[in-house]
Amino acid sequence: MKPEEVTMEKIVSLAKRRGFVFPGSEIYGGLAGTYDYGPLGSLLKKNIQESWMNFFVTSQGNMYLIDTPILMHPKVWDASGHTTEFIDPLVDDLKTNKRYRADHLLEEHGVDAEKLTVEEMNAKIKELGLKSPEGNPLSDVRKFNLMLATKMGAVEETALTTYLRPEEAQSMFVNFKNVLDSVSPKIPFGIAQIGKAFRNEITPRDFIYRLREFEIMEFEYFIRPDMAWEPLFDEFLEKQKKWLSTIGVPTDKLHALEHPDTARAHYSKKTVDLEFEYPFGTKELTGLAHRGDYDLRQHQEFSGTSMEVLDQETNTKFIPHVLEPTVSVDRSVLAVLCSCYYEDMAGEEVRTVMKFPPSIAPYKVCVSPLLKNRPELQEKARSVFSALKKEFGHVMYDDNGNIGKRYRRQDEIGTPFCIVIDFETLGEEKPELADTVTVRDRDTGNQERIAIQDLQKYLKEKLA
Repeated sequence: MKPEEVTMEKIVSLAKRRGFVFPGSEIYGGLAGTYDYGPLGSLLKKNIQESWMNFFVTSQGNMYLIDTPILMHPKVWDASGHTTEFIDPLVDDLKTNKRYRADHLLEEHGVDAEKLTVEEMNAKIKELGLKSPEGNPLSDVRKFNLMLATKMGAVEETALTTYLRPEEAQSMFVNFKNVLDSVSPKIPFGIAQIGKAFRNEITPRDFIYRLREFEIMEFEYFIRPDMAWEPLFDEFLEKQKKWLSTIGVPTDKLHALEHPDTARAHYSKKTVDLEFEYPFGTKELTGLAHRGDYDLRQHQEFSGTSMEVLDQETNTKFIPHVLEPTVSVDRSVLAVLCSCYYEDMAGEEVRTVMKFPPSIAPYKVCVSPLLKNRPELQEKARSVFSALKKEFGHVMYDDNGNIGKRYRRQDEIGTPFCIVIDFETLGEEKPELADTVTVRDRDTGNQERIAIQDLQKYLKEKLA
């Protein structure tokens, strides 16, 4: 059964206990807004990324993948507007000097701060008499740039000040002409990337939802300015929903939120987020925006490089417009953990099951000997394990504890199938069952006897 309330406490506990996500720099007391993906989390994240790649990029005929560094020329961020516009409203606790997001404090008191200017937030805080979480007076609201600065160069006095990129999009815009000139794609086409971005969040929170270092999967889709873009925009939104359903996120927990004019970026013609019902609230998971020609036009102006495309039929030039579907890797991982968490009763104990779709499960299969201290069972189990690992890659071998505990452990990390080599496999009790194994289904608990020679075919069909 699905528990009535999947709490963050349960998710965070499972993530740490089973090696999905660890606090960053934990042995030194941790570092706020950073987390490490453990052995299971790394595989889960990698599988989600590969799923996105297959769905949006490799299955398409006009999508081109690039991979760019996190450091870019500082003029990139002047052109994009990040040096002046990439800000959060900040207030200080006048006694402790701790900093807080002004919009978050207002939202906690029932005020929709999304549409408010800095001046309006300041007036509202004073009107309500808000204080810091510690109960102390607050400073006036001021703007705080979220980019993380760094230096490039051997000598500090002459080193170039640049930034860890706050988004991936600009990497794709500055490479637009390179892609156009090198592979000669026809409009419309897309440039895709999966990579890291950084934001100096004042109050990182909600586990891996709001981080200072995070990963994004997105593509910029370049279209003609005169194209009727609304149907394509709606198609991309539906594709985002469909992809999320393939990784285990139920569509009934997704809600489309269109940004009003006052909350949209100034260059955007339309922006729609897909929000997911996380345990801590319904929050943004994916974004979809029509960015117009703002970015290419800005880079053309600041760099002096033409971003125009020649229309061969009319012999006229134009700067393409852009549709941008974006999804956070970390928020997708968290949405999957919350969506696939189930509990039921196994006798008198609560059994926790992560019902990952097989395509993204960290391990597809676990192979076990019935008993650890019987060499003949171990030898046969190792043989089956080696054969399956060659075929399926991520296969686990587990002989720790009794078989019931192994099942519970594999259920909790989301392994779809457990294979047990027992005495019947050896033909000791029932000769007719020699060279067969027990295959247990994670979700139903049902068990089948399958011939070893048929195992790969059986699992391929089940894991498809």
